[in-house]
Amino acid sequence: MSDFSGIWIPLITPFADGAVDHAALRALVRRYADAGVAGLVALGTTGEPAMLDAAEQDAVLATILDAAQATAGTARTADAPQRHALPVLVGVSGNHTASMRARIEQLNALPLAGLLIAAPYYIRPAQEGIVAHFSALADASAHPVVLYDIPQRTGVRLEPGTLLTLAAHPRIRAIKDCAGSLDTTLALIRDGRLQVLAGDDLAIFNTLCAGGSGAIAASAHWRPERFVALYRALAEGRLAEGRRIFHALVPQIQLAFAEPNPAPVKALLAAEGWIRNELRMPMTRASAALTGQLVALVERA
Repeated sequence: MSDFSGIWIPLITPFADGAVDHAALRALVRRYADAGVAGLVALGTTGEPAMLDAAEQDAVLATILDAAQATAGTARTADAPQRHALPVLVGVSGNHTASMRARIEQLNALPLAGLLIAAPYYIRPAQEGIVAHFSALADASAHPVVLYDIPQRTGVRLEPGTLLTLAAHPRIRAIKDCAGSLDTTLALIRDGRLQVLAGDDLAIFNTLCAGGSGAIAASAHWRPERFVALYRALAEGRLAEGRRIFHALVPQIQLAFAEPNPAPVKALLAAEGWIRNELRMPMTRASAALTGQLVALVERA
């Protein structure tokens, strides 16, 4: 069964002249495997899936899975153990339960670590409808399900009682926690049935210190080794070291979300030469002012 701990990267989708840049995507997968991240998220919010057609989504997922499989069997150093293929979560979004079930059934044959699923967006169903929705999707899935609680995007919050009810489903195993409620975060950690992954990057330190299992962190696209070091320090009880690492990462995290995601992250990666600084409408590149700050951040590193 999948373990949803450590630092996970919600991969961007690189573009070149308007098309998906699969070579750059493969290079990023290798980069993050070498950095020691725990896993990857394909077609999450940061990956701009709403701007990809169905064929492009399938192609992006196929590239990520193939590149992640290629990371198996190699070690970062001579003394390091042989590593397994980097696990991959895939985002499944929508607000029509039957269509999402059909998509999940298509994904069942793939070697996935799990599915990342948010509440139905825009329609704002009752909590009873949310429970029925997630339960139906988890029933249809051959893979573990990670709940994605992000009310600022979906328009509806997953209430604590709803989450605790869903935690009883045998395939619902974790949550990407973006609700901004400390009470909910602590309730889930204390309950212990769901692994709690910080989804708000500024909450990583607090979540890990409280007993959370890790983070799905868009800002970790740049200097991923430092985020891995943060996780390891706190997991091993080295609080002072973890605090120092986190405080040094705060400016990077703040800049990464100063404008709509993933524009700042793409600007950072472009400044280092990993990708072209391209997004698809209606998303736009980071402003000139923010780009200047991000380039300066890279140059100081």
